[in-house]
Amino acid sequence: MSTSIMMAIVFGSFFVLLFLGVPIGVAIGGMCLVSVGLIPGSTIGMPYIFQTMYTSMDSFVLLAIPLFTLSGAIMSKGGLSKRLFDFFSYFVGGLPGGLPCAVIVTCLFYGAISGSATATVMAVGSMTVPVLLDMGYDKRFTVTTVAVAGGLGVIIPPSIPFVLYGNTAQISVGDLFLGGVLPGCLIALCLMTYAVWFCKTKGEDREKLGAHYRALREKGFFGVLKESFWALLTPVIILGGIYGGIVTPTEAAAISVAYGLLVCLFIYRSIRIRDLWGIIRKSASSIAPTVYIIAMAGAFGRCMSFMGGQQFVADLFLNTGNKAVTILLILVFLLILGMVMDVGPAILILAPVFNSVALSIGMDPIHMGIMVVCALSIGFVTPPVGVSLYVATSLPGKVPFLDIAKQAVPYVIFFFVAVILIGFVPFFSLALL
Repeated sequence: MSTSIMMAIVFGSFFVLLFLGVPIGVAIGGMCLVSVGLIPGSTIGMPYIFQTMYTSMDSFVLLAIPLFTLSGAIMSKGGLSKRLFDFFSYFVGGLPGGLPCAVIVTCLFYGAISGSATATVMAVGSMTVPVLLDMGYDKRFTVTTVAVAGGLGVIIPPSIPFVLYGNTAQISVGDLFLGGVLPGCLIALCLMTYAVWFCKTKGEDREKLGAHYRALREKGFFGVLKESFWALLTPVIILGGIYGGIVTPTEAAAISVAYGLLVCLFIYRSIRIRDLWGIIRKSASSIAPTVYIIAMAGAFGRCMSFMGGQQFVADLFLNTGNKAVTILLILVFLLILGMVMDVGPAILILAPVFNSVALSIGMDPIHMGIMVVCALSIGFVTPPVGVSLYVATSLPGKVPFLDIAKQAVPYVIFFFVAVILIGFVPFFSLALL
């Protein structure tokens, strides 16, 4: 049986299982079982699958994922997003489209705390959406702005998808973190461009905005800075330690947990000791499916290697014979893939493939990794998966899923334009390395 037929059967079974409502981790396990049955003359069996699942998780780097998840949960409960929003509103709140832009910058900055898109949407949205609604902004536009900008949470370091990509493709997670800074800022700038255009076109309640802005200005710069200083210092400590060569990303994740506890328990006093068990339990329940998916995706990656699937997929992109066409084809493929598959599983399955493609076309593997994560992050706001869209429906305003999806279309276009620039201009990904 040819590799192309085997791959069609394997991925066909995967999408059938997803269509039937099977959890994605179980669906990936189903692909493993189908692969075992298709590999000719193979001695691979369930013992090998279980062993590979274990070895896939035996990585010091992967410890950063539950630690960053816990850190983000602590700081979300501690209300750091509101302090960040007030700080950025102090500077841009009086400009046209200033408050929506402050929301986007807050998501950008909060991403350096949580490393998660959905955590960013929930933490920033729950604090900022009521403020913007009180200022008279359209609720669909407001909620959609948070939903789309939440995608910055997986691009600005520390990023959980960067940890997954670096571990799977065997490239430096620290370099991916550093390389993600400028792309994240570029995407934020593109999103802010649309937000300003929308506000100028649809109009704003300048009287309410003026009163809100004056109230912030009355606090004075140092008053606002005093309230937000420790929140602003969070990414400086985390990323400064990594880029200064003082700690590894995993060690930085542990530090972020300790710092979050210190700030929220003793400085801001926004959480109490008795809240910690609930925070830990919530973090554990959110990370458990991810851990299972990592294990199953690692096993499936081995099965793909035995079938020659990774080389087959790589050849599909390399047959174009033109680097620019290959990059564009990858971006379109990732845009479509993000609509039906979450970022984590997509990275775990395809990171080795794209790393191989990068080496074949003379593209820096770090540049490729950043481009892949940025392109897949659009999937957070594209149906039918669109995890951030589902999270955003629970924000104040209670906007229906389809309304958010429709309102997100212009944002997605601007987002994709930024991703194209990231793909074709290596400067954005490599300038800081």
